[in-house]
Amino acid sequence: MLPRSLFGRLVLVLLAGLAAAQLAGAYLNLSERDRLLHRAGGMQLAQRIADVSRLLDSLPPAERRRVVAVFNAPPLAISLDRPALEPAAAEADFQLAMFSSMLRYALGDGLPATIARHGGAPPAAQETPAMPMMHPGMDAGMRGMGPGSANFVVQVALRDGTRVSFDSFLSPQEEGVPLRLAATLAILLGTVLALSLLAVRWVTRPLATLATAAEKLGEDIHRPPLAVSGPAEVRRAAGAFNTMQRRLVRFISDRTRILAAMSHDLKTPLTRLRLRTEMLEDEALRAKFAKDVDEMESMIAQTLDFMRDAAADEPAQPVDVMALLESLQTDYQDAGQAFDIKGSVARPITGRPRALRRCLANLIDNALRYGARASLEVEERAAELAIRVLDEGPGIPEAELEHAFEPFWREASRSRETGGTGLGLGIARNIARAHGGDVTLRNRARGGLEATLTLPRA
Repeated sequence: MLPRSLFGRLVLVLLAGLAAAQLAGAYLNLSERDRLLHRAGGMQLAQRIADVSRLLDSLPPAERRRVVAVFNAPPLAISLDRPALEPAAAEADFQLAMFSSMLRYALGDGLPATIARHGGAPPAAQETPAMPMMHPGMDAGMRGMGPGSANFVVQVALRDGTRVSFDSFLSPQEEGVPLRLAATLAILLGTVLALSLLAVRWVTRPLATLATAAEKLGEDIHRPPLAVSGPAEVRRAAGAFNTMQRRLVRFISDRTRILAAMSHDLKTPLTRLRLRTEMLEDEALRAKFAKDVDEMESMIAQTLDFMRDAAADEPAQPVDVMALLESLQTDYQDAGQAFDIKGSVARPITGRPRALRRCLANLIDNALRYGARASLEVEERAAELAIRVLDEGPGIPEAELEHAFEPFWREASRSRETGGTGLGLGIARNIARAHGGDVTLRNRARGGLEATLTLPRA
């Protein structure tokens, strides 16, 4: 379920972190908002109670009921001369303690107050001898206070001993995320996410370039070096890669020069051997010596081809695969060795024509030498091209299939008497891999060997 690329995994980690941070921030903002709004509402209500109490304290008793009727409106129900209120323990109730402190601050020291919490229907909403029934609109408004509302009863003692009772209601804050807060969080999340994606892409792009260069190095050892840029770690990796490439090029070049010198030095004694062979009077012995000399020359030539990249100096170009196969078919027919071709290729591939021709010729030679008859099957796929070379020989034991690509390896059925040097399959695989493809072997169900050459579509 996890992304496979470094870019995807970094993006996933960033998204998870951003989502967690945004959720935590939203929770803190909403909880603090509710607390502040509740506190603001409580302060406003406490100030209103204090103002009404001071006004009533300044009026004569006859005027107080008229003023109470004016101010008796939600969320504050006011009544006079109700029984004394039992104070509540505010320490165990945070809302009550907070409202009590705000009320005492608003009233000051002149007017003492008693505060308690009540539940159920507001007492002021019931008709009592001390207070008439409230009007329907006020009763409905107070009864509409939902769960979570803070219902307080406040009793303020005026200086003449009159008790003024206030049934107050702090309604719960509206649930849900405010639109402005949601928009702010969405904009913040989008901005940080976009910048994070750009930063992750900027950091991982040099690694992707390095991985591509490593993949292409096997196809072209002489490819241009990597640009040494980016963060210090990436520059160090690019520099190390370029150093490795230079060392490989130098190693292959030195090895090729040594082998070429050995080949040149071996030609002189081989030429002398061939001349002395021609001077032998025994014809049977002369034929044996000539065969040995020919085999030595073939081994030297094919060993050089195997050890050096013969296709390295040949430029890559579009190759018409069908034309190449038909040209090989004509050459083999002229030599008296025919094979069939099944399938076709509509589009050319990018490759080195001479190297591909040698690769296919080695596979066909192997099939004709050990399998008597050969046939080719061509299959064009979306991302690659597959050419199968089939023979009708004895095949190779399953455990020995990969050994067939090793230099000079010979299975019992492929002894030196059948010809060859044991290098043809290795050379074919080297050429295929230099093109980004491969050569694989498998035994056919009806007998014989199947060699499959796969070449990518660049």
